[in-house]
Amino acid sequence: MRRRILVLVLSIVSVAVLGSSCPIGPPDQLGPHAVGRTTFTVVDPDRDDRSLLVDVWYPAVDDGVTPYSLYDLLVASIESDVALDNPPAAQGEFPLLVFSHGNAGIRFQSIFVQEHLASQGFIVAAPDHSGNTAADAILPNPQPFTAKDRPLDISLVIDEMLAIDADPADPLYGRIDEDRIGVFGHSFGGFTTLAMVSGFQDVPGDERVLAILPIAPAVGGLPAELLAAVDVPTFVLGGTLDQTTPIEPNSRRAFEETSGFPRFRADIVGAGHNSFTEICLFFDVLADAGLPPALLAILLGNVEEGCGPDLIPIEEAQRITKLYVTSFFKKTLTDEVRFTQYLLPEYVSEAGLAVDYSLKLRSKK
Repeated sequence: MRRRILVLVLSIVSVAVLGSSCPIGPPDQLGPHAVGRTTFTVVDPDRDDRSLLVDVWYPAVDDGVTPYSLYDLLVASIESDVALDNPPAAQGEFPLLVFSHGNAGIRFQSIFVQEHLASQGFIVAAPDHSGNTAADAILPNPQPFTAKDRPLDISLVIDEMLAIDADPADPLYGRIDEDRIGVFGHSFGGFTTLAMVSGFQDVPGDERVLAILPIAPAVGGLPAELLAAVDVPTFVLGGTLDQTTPIEPNSRRAFEETSGFPRFRADIVGAGHNSFTEICLFFDVLADAGLPPALLAILLGNVEEGCGPDLIPIEEAQRITKLYVTSFFKKTLTDEVRFTQYLLPEYVSEAGLAVDYSLKLRSKK
């Protein structure tokens, strides 16, 4: 029944709303909420006390005195112009989104969309996958890590966020809608996103996850039978110039071989693998800090796949990412109908987006 209702709504909106102006700003612009950021460590006693550093962005109250948050890049830092450092949380319950970074990445690798989603009324949590971060490539004695640690890490973060929500002493007490949880992630994090529903090896899927958005996903570790088990609404986002996890076969398989409805796929024309990250900003900041080129190469790897001259400007790739990530999770987790217009194929041409777009609304059976 819910699928039939969604099809009907899509049809109505395409006639009545498409092309009209919205009284509220579009989803690629900052939302109505101030943004807070906090950081904590969570420990899993069931995995030899595996510890994860976690960032949380949340709708906040701007008291006019709280300073902006700083992102630590070991030898330099970046001051946010959006997220405040531990301000009071806004009143209300908000959907929870958990982000999984890429291979040898970092929890705040995609600040542009993480902060943006909090401004739009989501609580966003992102762990460092210990043993598989950029810092682990240069620091001694990293924590042990295998691929199945990734979905376990995300489930651990969900557990912790729900415990925080239930703790009257915590500043985020009562702020999470535990019935509205989504996951998104980039590259190896895209694999993780899919595995949160499909399961992987002896790790079962997490039934609390109701919608997913894998970005430039690495799908090779998931056979067809596991992809077929992905039965929740899914949006696959990728880039046509991705050389690390090319859209063929990765985005295609994540879109065609999964079974949830609705399913969406957007291939950003001219985007590379790292067009969905802050790699250009990180490179500039670390280079200005005097980090040797050899160390820059270890930490940031294929910077050309985000900042190369043949790619779409990273700011435009990020804008399109914000548009689709916000619209998808707003529609699937909050049922805010006005966001449906941005998920219609017609919107691509109307807005002049550099995107190849596909969607599947329901089974043909």
